[in-house]
Formats: sequence, structure tokens, C-alpha cells
Amino acid sequence: MLKLIERLGPVEESAATDTLTLPFELRIRGRLKAESDSGQALGLFLDRGPVLRSGEGLKAESGEVVRVCAAIEPVVTARISAGLPLARLAYHLGNRHVQLALGEDEKGGWVRFPPDHVLEELAVLLGATLEHHNDTFDPEPGAYNQVGGHVHSHGHSHSHAHDHDHDHDHSHEHSHAH
Repeated sequence: MLKLIERLGPVEESAATDTLTLPFELRIRGRLKAESDSGQALGLFLDRGPVLRSGEGLKAESGEVVRVCAAIEPVVTARISAGLPLARLAYHLGNRHVQLALGEDEKGGWVRFPPDHVLEELAVLLGATLEHHNDTFDPEPGAYNQVGGHVHSHGHSHSHAHDHDHDHDHSHEHSHAH
């Protein structure tokens, strides 16, 4: 088994000795036994957290490089007018804390997600038209994961003091340390 132990970021096809095609649900895992596209047994021993991106290289203990490819899988593409309607759609879907892919093509802008009846109903309620089809799903990495491929942590704490007296006059003090 070829042990893949290091993320290399995007690599050219010519830099890889093999490819590994995985659906999104397996590209979120850091530990995985898989088979490369050429049939070679692989073991992923990677840090947990960042999604394996399509085009990303993984380095083996032996120095070989395997290139990750996003699999074709069922997706829903929601289309709506550009500008505020598209921003509103992306905001409300993203506010559900789900992974979303964003893009545009000759038909305009779109938001893509795995099939989910709740998200689909919300998208239609906001005025989007839905297309159920098979395509790759490579969601946005998030603002904190984009800088040079490194993950930057963001921590904050909230301290809340609440004073309540019995005449229903409420005083609230909020302190936010970032």
C-alpha cells in the first residue's frame, strides 16, 4: 500500500504518477483506504480538516505524487439573477452551515450543493430555479483556508454579564474579545 502523508497543494497532471478520484464525502476525510485510478492500494494519513481539492497533490512516503480528482456525483445547481438575488441566495444557503460551490458559466451565476430537500425548498423560496444533475462538487474552501493553502485559526471568546431586576427593566452588558 502506498502511504500518502503530505498535502502539496495544486500540482500539474505531469507531476503526478497516479490519480485518485473521490466524491466529496470522502475528500473531507484525513484517514482513508482507497484505490487509485490505476488500481494501486492507497492509504491516506493526512491532517484532518481541510477538504482535498480537485487538482491537489498528495506525496507518499516514497516520494511519489498522487493527484486528487473530484468525482462526478449527484448535485443541485441553483440559478438566480446576478447581483442581490444571487448574493441573497448564497447568504441564506451558507447561513445553514453547509458546503457550497459557487461559479458562473454562459447561463450566469450559480450556487451548487449536494441534493438536500430543505436546501432545495429554501432556494426555490428565494426565487432560484434548480437543476438536478451529475457533476463535480468542489465547494468553496472558506476565507480562512485560502491564503497560500495554509489554515489559519480564528478564535474568539464572549463574556456576557446580565443584570435583571424585578421591575422588568433590563440592563445588558456585552464584552467581546477578539
